[in-house]
Amino acid sequence: MSNPTPAQCTVIEEVGSTGVGALALGFIILAVATVIFLSKAWNAGEHKSYYLATSYLSGIGTIVYFAMLSGEGWTTVTGCRQFFWVRNAGWFVTQPLVVLLLGLVAQSDNASIAAGMGAVAIFNVATYFGAVADVQSVKWIWLLIGVVGLVGALVAVTRTFKSAVQLRGSLEIEQLYGRLATLASFALAAYPLVWLFAVGFGGFSVSFEVCAYAVLDVLLQAVAGFVVVGAQATLASGAPKEFV
Repeated sequence: MSNPTPAQCTVIEEVGSTGVGALALGFIILAVATVIFLSKAWNAGEHKSYYLATSYLSGIGTIVYFAMLSGEGWTTVTGCRQFFWVRNAGWFVTQPLVVLLLGLVAQSDNASIAAGMGAVAIFNVATYFGAVADVQSVKWIWLLIGVVGLVGALVAVTRTFKSAVQLRGSLEIEQLYGRLATLASFALAAYPLVWLFAVGFGGFSVSFEVCAYAVLDVLLQAVAGFVVVGAQATLASGAPKEFV
């Protein structure tokens, strides 16, 4: 039996108290992180590009979580589920910013950074259209397109940028990049898995979906930023790359 389309829904599965708690906690963590990152960016000097990237990462995430916590930025999708489209809108900016941050640390070339940012943006656009699609076959085609884009971003992070950071000749920066790349790769690879079992198969409740995404968002938008902020001395050993 096919899932009911939004027009056929009489009851909508919305986020429960556990999910609301996760939204509130995510909002608080990201808001605090934004204040810390902005204070670091203010006094960062020549390394300001690193800290501005982390500030925008958590700052945009804070706005998105406030919107969800306020009950805004959502629609009903097939299966009568609540779907927070504002999350994809935020990811369209924040996930490319993660790729940019990694590219800056690695001092990769502008073309490779732009390619990685574009690839992860494709992933977000595709998974949004897949989520709101009423036809199941169309939903899976969008997921496939999204995964192709994500693979492109992961190749940039794990291969292209890694090669660039090795050319910097600094073991400390290489180790820093390794920590950031591992964290980012894990989180980015987990997003489509949550999508698959939540929006795709409908096996995850809306609250569980919200909790899972909150963990990934905090890892990518706050923890990754703290890794960068905590490595000021390491970053000072090499001049930051300007992305123009």
